[in-house]
Amino acid sequence: MPIRVMLVDDHELVRQGVATMLAKAEDVTVVGEAKTGREAIEAARSQLPDVVLMDVRMPDMDGLEATRRIKEERPRTAVIMVTMHDNPAYLREAVRAGAAGYLLKDVSKDELLDAIRQVATGGAFIESQMLKGMLSEMKPGAPVPSAARNLTKREREILAHVAEGLSNREIADRLVLSPETVKSHVAAILEKLNVSDRTQAAIYAVRNGLVEQPAS
Repeated sequence: MPIRVMLVDDHELVRQGVATMLAKAEDVTVVGEAKTGREAIEAARSQLPDVVLMDVRMPDMDGLEATRRIKEERPRTAVIMVTMHDNPAYLREAVRAGAAGYLLKDVSKDELLDAIRQVATGGAFIESQMLKGMLSEMKPGAPVPSAARNLTKREREILAHVAEGLSNREIADRLVLSPETVKSHVAAILEKLNVSDRTQAAIYAVRNGLVEQPAS
C-alpha cells in the first residue's frame, strides 16, 4: 500500500511543485490538497492521509491550529510542518501541537521522500537536544491512561529511551537487542498509545508520567 500524502499550502505553485516531486515515487501517492487550514481539516476527514505536509502561514487558520485539530481527530496521521524559516520557537509549538517535525521549503526531492517515509513508519524529524529541552519544560502528572497500562515492562523501558531522543540503533546498543526488535517494540508502543510517531510518543509519555522527565 502506498503512503497516502496530503499537501497543504496556500500557493498553488508550491502544491504543484511538491506533487511533481512525489509523482514518480511508487510508494507514495498524493490523495488530496488544501489551500487553507480549514480546508485541510475537511480534506483530512475525507481523504484519510497517512502523512500531511503542512504549510505554516495560511489564510483563515494557520498550520499550528490545523495540525492541532487534525491530530485531535486522527492521532495516527503524521504531520510534517513545511516552512521557509528555521525557527526553533515555532518548531517547538508545532511539535506540541502534534507535528512529527519540520522541513524547509528548499528541501530536495530525496530529503522530502525520506521524511515522508520515516514519519509514515513512526519516525520523526526533530533534533534529540531540542526534544529533550521541550520535554524538560513540560508538566507531567496526569493520571496514566488505560491505554498506557497495556505497555509491557520492555516497552516502557524502550519508551524511556525514545524520550531521551535515542534512535532505534542506539536503543538496541544500550539494551543489547537487535535494531529490528526495537523497531517492532516501537511500532507496538505507537499503536498502544495511539500516536503517529516517536516524538509524539515521547511527549505523551512525559505528560502522563510514564517516564522520568529528561534533564534539559
